[in-house]
Amino acid sequence: MGQGRQENVATSLAGAISEEISASLAPVDAELERRYPGDPGTRQPVHTVYVPGDVFAADTVRTWGDRALATLDEHAPDDESFAAVLGLAGELAAPVYDRVRAKLEREPIEDLRVDFEDGYGVRPDAEEDEAAARTARIIAEAYEDGTAAPYMGIRMKCMEAPVRDRGIRTLDIFLTGLMEAGGLPAGLVLTLPKVTYPEQVTAMARLLDAFEKTHGLEPGRIGFEIQIETSQSILAADGTATVARMIQAAEGRATGLHYGTFDYSACLGVSAAHQASDHPAADHAKAVMQVAAAGTGVRVSDGSTNVLPVGPTEKVHAAWRLHYGLTRRALARAYYQGWDMHPGHIPTRYAAVFAFYREGFEQAAARLARYAHRTAGDVMDEPATAKALSGYLLRGLDCGALDIGEVARLAGLTRADLESFAVPRRGDLTASA
Repeated sequence: MGQGRQENVATSLAGAISEEISASLAPVDAELERRYPGDPGTRQPVHTVYVPGDVFAADTVRTWGDRALATLDEHAPDDESFAAVLGLAGELAAPVYDRVRAKLEREPIEDLRVDFEDGYGVRPDAEEDEAAARTARIIAEAYEDGTAAPYMGIRMKCMEAPVRDRGIRTLDIFLTGLMEAGGLPAGLVLTLPKVTYPEQVTAMARLLDAFEKTHGLEPGRIGFEIQIETSQSILAADGTATVARMIQAAEGRATGLHYGTFDYSACLGVSAAHQASDHPAADHAKAVMQVAAAGTGVRVSDGSTNVLPVGPTEKVHAAWRLHYGLTRRALARAYYQGWDMHPGHIPTRYAAVFAFYREGFEQAAARLARYAHRTAGDVMDEPATAKALSGYLLRGLDCGALDIGEVARLAGLTRADLESFAVPRRGDLTASA
């Protein structure tokens, strides 16, 4: 009754008040846009492989893939045996195993970091100079001939006084070598370790700014990851939280926060037997990292396990189960990237990632389809949930867990559709809140 009646719409506030409020909040609007631009919408690798500078060679990516395949052949030669080790559900066994093998043959490493820090140690200057130049040449050639991992770069020594000059020189040699070989590759990634003060991050940003100006590069072209592996990187001496300040100190160049499992644990006095990525101290640090990075466009990465899948089959299987469980635990906590230390870790990295996306993609695709097509269902989703659902599907597509054909069949959406939901405008997220 009365639904067809024209309502009298009345207001009490003068129109100028809205303009005044908007003017007063303009600085806040600008600050939100600057500090919280949202996810960049680019691919995030599922792992970072760590290779010491003296070990890295032109065939490293292929060698790791071949060694991983050989480990599978020896210790889990078919989908049933692999599924039995990891506890994979029957319907996942064949698709996960087949995709793991295909991934190891096609793209065994998604992100490779050549290490000039702890894994390399202190060497004569001439030796490190030569290794840095060789690394630049090999990476440039790999991108040129199509054998590179999607992301490649170096971890330099930190900004602390004893090794600062050496780290800066290695970075300079590496970047200069890339420029002389044709320019910086799109997949270039740099890692700054053992950060304790935001000023060290600012120093790195200024260093890269100087390099860009020297070579006439676009300002801000070179980004870097901040490795969180000291207590001071979580809590400053004055009791304030440090991670958010470090992101800001990077002046827009921070691309990731990477948790350093063993340095951070040791810094807190955790005994060696209990240093692991699922220790309560690790959970606290990563939760702080996650909250600090949310909305900034900076990605968070978990650390690694040092339990290697080597030796007799029984030991390999035990190490696989540990690594698979830690990776699944991290994924459930929205840490979509981690560090791998050995070729034998790659099969379980991809098995965990592929199982995570394959076991949930049908439900995610159906929910997103209902949202996109405004059809009824048993869950009322909002734009923020659509963002999470599309992000989940896109990550599955990027790593090879899913195919666009099967997602399109279930959701009726293209990749462009998924991307439009995954990286919405700021107002779209709050419109229905």
